[in-house]
Amino acid sequence: MDIGLEEKDRKKIAEGLSIVLANTYALYLKTQNFHWNLAGTDFYSLHLLFEKQYEELQEAIDEIAERIRALGFYVDGSFSGFKKLTSIQEEKEKRSIAGMLKELVRCHEILIKQGRDLAEQVDKCKEKDLATIDLLSRRLGVHEKFVWMLRSQI
Repeated sequence: MDIGLEEKDRKKIAEGLSIVLANTYALYLKTQNFHWNLAGTDFYSLHLLFEKQYEELQEAIDEIAERIRALGFYVDGSFSGFKKLTSIQEEKEKRSIAGMLKELVRCHEILIKQGRDLAEQVDKCKEKDLATIDLLSRRLGVHEKFVWMLRSQI
């Protein structure tokens, strides 16, 4: 593969993106779970908000995985593979609406910090991986917007 990035840099970037992918998938599942299990006075508006967010996360999952493939590496899309890499735990308890909102904020913030760290690492590579930097930049904007929207409901 000759795309202007050394293999060791591509591998390091793909490994970082694999963690972002696992966390994005975990947040997707958590958001959809909360969408299904909402109850209360703000049900309808939050049901729509959560749906919009998990649909966007679903598209992001595909984009991140395709970037890893474009860098020349295999994507482990298994639950066990994601579980090894994610820092976002699966949802096992019933939460209040406020609890759901706070948990989603916390998870988006994990992805924001992770995305910033990875973007800095990518920027330090000998050759610039502009496509990954662009992907991460767009993801950061989405997560920051979602945090703002979720916080406004708390």
